[in-house]
Amino acid sequence: MNQQQQEKAQAYWRANVRLITTLLIIWALVSHVAAILLAKPLSGITFGRIPLSFWFAQQGSMIIFVILIFVYAWRMNKLDREFDVHEE
Repeated sequence: MNQQQQEKAQAYWRANVRLITTLLIIWALVSHVAAILLAKPLSGITFGRIPLSFWFAQQGSMIIFVILIFVYAWRMNKLDREFDVHEE
């Protein structure tokens, strides 16, 4: 592997790690902050007949996690094309 290919591979890996870190931070904020830290302020708000903080803890974090999986797949496909490592 020559120097240019090695730098390209390192840039690809940095972009991948940056994406994973960003998505994990979003998931942690939704599941931890909305469900636990904001439980009291959100408990007065209801979604259906369920307090919003309970909804975030039980359903919201899982729904956000599934959405983040699709976002990750979409962004990785875009990164693969950008760094020319995509599959045909």
